[in-house]
Amino acid sequence: MEDYKDLYIVRHGKAVSDYGKISDIDRPLKERGIVDSLTMANRLLSKDIMPDKIISSSAVRAFHSASIFCRAFDISVEKIQIVEQFYLSGTSTLLDLIFSTESNVKSLMIFGHNPTFTDLANYFLNNEIDNMPTTGVVGIRFNTRSWSEISRKTIENSFFDYPKNSF
Repeated sequence: MEDYKDLYIVRHGKAVSDYGKISDIDRPLKERGIVDSLTMANRLLSKDIMPDKIISSSAVRAFHSASIFCRAFDISVEKIQIVEQFYLSGTSTLLDLIFSTESNVKSLMIFGHNPTFTDLANYFLNNEIDNMPTTGVVGIRFNTRSWSEISRKTIENSFFDYPKNSF
C-alpha cells in the first residue's frame, strides 16, 4: 500500500472589498467568488480529488468557499472544521496545525487567506509562486505516512491551478 498525504491549500473566493460597517472577518463572497469556487471544486472533482478532512478559517468568505466545495463534493458542510487560528495567522501556526493532523487522514483541504497561504505553499514548493489568486488551489502529494514528516524532501508531485488558468 502506498503511503502518501495530500494537502490542498485553497485561498477563499473573491470577496466584497468594501461592505460598509461590516468587519473584515464578516465580508461575504462576490458572485464571482461563488462561481469561481464552484468552478475549482468541479476541476478537482474531475481529477478524482476528494478530501478526507476540510479545515476553514472562521472568516465568512473562507467558510462560504469551503461550503461550496463541500456541496460539489457531496460532503456535508457540517464536516468543515472551523479553526479560528486560520484567520490572521502566520505560516508557523498553520504548519503546526497541519503537522498535527491525525495520521489516518490521507487528504487534507484547507481554506484561508493571503499572504499566508501563498507563503505556506512556497514553504513546500520547489518552484515558488508569486501570488495565489482568489480561489487558487495548490495541491501537493507527499510520500510519507505522517503529516509531521511532510516537507519539500517528501514531495512526490504538485500542481497549482486557479480560475483564470487555461489548459
